[in-house]
Amino acid sequence: HNRGIKLGLEKTFEFLKKLGDPHKDLKCFHIAGSNGKGSTSSFIASILTEAGYKTGLYTSPHFIRFNERIRINGQPVPDKYIVQFMQENEKEITNAGLTFFEVTTCMAFKYFRDQEVDFAVIETGLGGTYDSTNVIDPLASIITSISLEHTNILGDSLELIAEAKGGIIKAGRPVFLGLLPGVARGRLMQIAAEKGSKCYFLEEYVNRRGDSIEFYSSELYFDDLTTPLRGNYQQLNASLAILALNKVLRFSDNGKILKGIRNVISNSGIQGRFEKVYNKPAIFLDSAHNVEGIISFLREFVKEKKKHRKNYLLFSSLNDKSTEQMLIESSSHFDLIYLFELEGNDRAAKIDDLAGLAEKNLIKYQKVTDIKSFIRKFMGAAEDECLVVYGSMYLVAEVKKVFEKNITVTSFKV
Repeated sequence: HNRGIKLGLEKTFEFLKKLGDPHKDLKCFHIAGSNGKGSTSSFIASILTEAGYKTGLYTSPHFIRFNERIRINGQPVPDKYIVQFMQENEKEITNAGLTFFEVTTCMAFKYFRDQEVDFAVIETGLGGTYDSTNVIDPLASIITSISLEHTNILGDSLELIAEAKGGIIKAGRPVFLGLLPGVARGRLMQIAAEKGSKCYFLEEYVNRRGDSIEFYSSELYFDDLTTPLRGNYQQLNASLAILALNKVLRFSDNGKILKGIRNVISNSGIQGRFEKVYNKPAIFLDSAHNVEGIISFLREFVKEKKKHRKNYLLFSSLNDKSTEQMLIESSSHFDLIYLFELEGNDRAAKIDDLAGLAEKNLIKYQKVTDIKSFIRKFMGAAEDECLVVYGSMYLVAEVKKVFEKNITVTSFKV
């Protein structure tokens, strides 16, 4: 199918109409943001699941299997449903020239309606205004963060990117904003005012104390919000999820909220967030894919780094990101950066371009052409060494596939 990115929602609306407008029957939370949207979506879905609601969760991209994108209470959509959906609608999809993401989004809405979910948590693919998820009238919109990325599509300033993401704000529906740069926050407040949407700001409900986060609203108080996903920023994502559920559903069951946060991995299937996939030598995978995400990760990684004699980075990127800045931010944290070109992705940064950026900035690097043999070789490295993999979620997916196919549980040295 057409795998490209095409802006505009007409085709999505038309296809949904043929499917019986399933999106109109769903109670949705709609989440956008440069970073943290996947984690925040997962926290919301997990808390709702613990509260006894049948909860749909739609995220992207997938790591190993396509089915991961569409889940109910953590369980991926069955193969049988996907096959049947494609068979029933193949002619329609081909004739309308729908993109891969448009089809997937419509399938998610139909699956959630067929399964009669109580709530659906919907993460945008890219941006907001023209994202194919933006056909819903949600209970609330949530914008986790704004930073410069996809500038060729969304615009080359924080204000323009905020405007694109602000497209998910709907008339009279509340919007919840994470910690945002002033100019982005200002633009989103304007959009909310124009649409008569009440704004809630995360900074008014959280207090950062060293490594811990204190959360307080009129009905809820958490002294030290910790999550199984490492990183201070994950505590902020969890806080944003709690705030939205508290204000929209008047949800204030402390026990269920804490259980939802604690069980976020099993309830949502979230992966690739400071995830340790091998122990000696240590191998960590993270979904950081832009400058802001990398800075957040590295701030947390500093503590881990000291445990290892040598630290290496395996890096790849898409060419609509600030790749040079990502490499510069990374360089002082690693002894060597391994560069890789993503295969089969027309947006992938070319290996020679990555090498050129490294040379220009006097960064020590080596090129990697075969991920599988590179990872297997690294697993035989000294036990006090460490490899971090980030730069693109597609790169994390490539590495995950190596572990999925080759490594039995017993070979994990503890």
